[in-house]
Amino acid sequence: MSSLRYKYQTIEFGNMDIHIRTLKDTQQFYDKNNEAKNLGIYSSSWSLFGVLWPSSQVLANYIYQLNTVSKRILEVGCGIGLSSLVLNHLHQDITATDYHPEVKGFLSKNSDLNNDKEIPFYRLDWKDEILEKVGKFDLIIGSDLLYEQNHGILLSNFINQYANNKCEVIIVDPSRGNHSKFKSKMINFGFTYKKIDTLNYSDNEFKGSIHQYKKG
Repeated sequence: MSSLRYKYQTIEFGNMDIHIRTLKDTQQFYDKNNEAKNLGIYSSSWSLFGVLWPSSQVLANYIYQLNTVSKRILEVGCGIGLSSLVLNHLHQDITATDYHPEVKGFLSKNSDLNNDKEIPFYRLDWKDEILEKVGKFDLIIGSDLLYEQNHGILLSNFINQYANNKCEVIIVDPSRGNHSKFKSKMINFGFTYKKIDTLNYSDNEFKGSIHQYKKG
């Protein structure tokens, strides 16, 4: 990964600091042995996992203020994994998943930067059959996941597979226009829906929404 350029920054959550290494910008690209390309991830989207997006900061701020004690938590499409790093630093039971082959390495590096333990990670496709060893979760979180029209159906099916009978789901969406299908499917799966004001969780004006789903 020597051809990549990085950016180091510290994000504050109350009195807690989280240190992260991200890609310097979205122009970075390094696909050794075409590993990402063989997974359908091309140069135009390769870097998206490795930068810090506004939605992920909103989610991390919301999760920091949420009572997560004694909950088994899954971050879906974690990318740089800011929320996972926050929860890990708070010694909560967090597992992360993403499809990109470089995510695990970045998550491990950032856990080390914060002197924290390794975060359990699984590289999963939303189309995959359920992987039993992953288990089920009480809280499932994610940010800026619905890039394409079919993502709503894929993501809702994926979440439903890994949700406990009693489960809360928090999705931060920057209003890309693909949330309605996801919402419809989640309600069909027996989840209730509520939109949460983003005002307390973002220093800058955020035009998206925090969507909460609950079951059980």
